[in-house]
Amino acid sequence: MADTAIFDVDGTLVDTNYQHALAFYRAFRRYDITLPMWGLHRATGMGGDQIVAHVAGDEVERRHGSALREAWVEEFDKLIDEVRPFDGARDLMQAVKARGFRLVLASSGKSQHVDHLLGLLDGKSIADDWTTSEDVESSKPEPDLVASALDKVEGASAVMVGDSTWDCIAAGKLGVPTLAVRTGGFSTEELTEAGAERVFDSLRELVENLDDTPLAKAER
Repeated sequence: MADTAIFDVDGTLVDTNYQHALAFYRAFRRYDITLPMWGLHRATGMGGDQIVAHVAGDEVERRHGSALREAWVEEFDKLIDEVRPFDGARDLMQAVKARGFRLVLASSGKSQHVDHLLGLLDGKSIADDWTTSEDVESSKPEPDLVASALDKVEGASAVMVGDSTWDCIAAGKLGVPTLAVRTGGFSTEELTEAGAERVFDSLRELVENLDDTPLAKAER
């Protein structure tokens, strides 16, 4: 049994995946690189250190990687005020805390973005801790974020809640089970194949079925 719940933020608790994809699309266009939006969406959930090479190749990363990430920050800043929490996000956090879990809100985003998104959730009032890009050397699908989240609260074992295949892969590298929600636009089959133990259509559905998951009660 687990003592810690790690919640991915972007795409899981707050509806950001399509804003992230659009911001990267616009960042690439600054360098006359046009990528299909569907491909950028499929890569959303990776961190900025991973996504450029993944979607555009190593040569683009070598030539423009740092500048593209700076451009992405500028473009996402223009969109962030449109972001809203998913229905059930606050209720889910409260329900998990009531069951005795330590709660870590995990993001590899820039600290100013994380602060804004956690503000939408009033997340700092309920979470035991949270992460930003400053806490990880490599982002998902590497497991650094999951490991950092556990270290933040000195947790012994965890359950991950995420929306993307990259969440499932990163957690799986540390043997951490993942409960996935389809809020990021990934299919049940994709999430299951990536390692999700169960997949829910929404946060509300997960809240209503917590007692049938590894988040039913903490081992403390």
